Amino acid sequence: MQQLSELTTAVAGGKRVEVVRLTQELLAAGVPALQVVEQGLVPGMAIVGERFRRNEIFVPEMLVAARAMKEALKVLEPLLVQAGIEPKYTAVIGTVQGDLHDIGKNLVSMMWRGANFKIIDLGTNVAADRYVTAVREHKAQIVGLSALLTTTMGAMKDTVRALRDAGLTEVKIMVGGAPITAEFAKEIGADAYAADAGTALEIAKTLVEAA
Repeated sequence: MQQLSELTTAVAGGKRVEVVRLTQELLAAGVPALQVVEQGLVPGMAIVGERFRRNEIFVPEMLVAARAMKEALKVLEPLLVQAGIEPKYTAVIGTVQGDLHDIGKNLVSMMWRGANFKIIDLGTNVAADRYVTAVREHKAQIVGLSALLTTTMGAMKDTVRALRDAGLTEVKIMVGGAPITAEFAKEIGADAYAADAGTALEIAKTLVEAA
């Protein structure tokens, strides 16, 4: 359907007004809300993630696109709930204890939400035991840990250990942030490392679908 393609293009371009208009028009035409998400919004954010990886766009443009998608989700979510359609996967995300930075975490949250993940955002400066509690309470399939300061890398390591020591061996743990590397992720026992929000979406989908 042409309007779904137009919605994908509008999301990728961060055209918030157009995204909302096309979403409403698709719904009025009888297109199911879930189809709008999966065939309109998700491909749009995939384009954004790919452009970001290629350095064709930067964080401000990515935020604009994510916010446009968020406006569409405000229209769609009540209909998804009404239809009894729930996100297939649940993710817990937060910035580790001692770190108050949240731009990267927020970008990943919006990317995941646009791919129909249920997001439990714990915010910043999150102690290890809060992640453990949230994973248990919400039966999350994946945890995202963010750190921007080298001084809080130890807290990330402690959080991974806390999750594993709590017996939460099935939940997938993804880490990211400016000082984090793939080598560090492996060293602390995380399942994956993502260098940016676009990559984080692809890796998260691969992890949860393979579980």
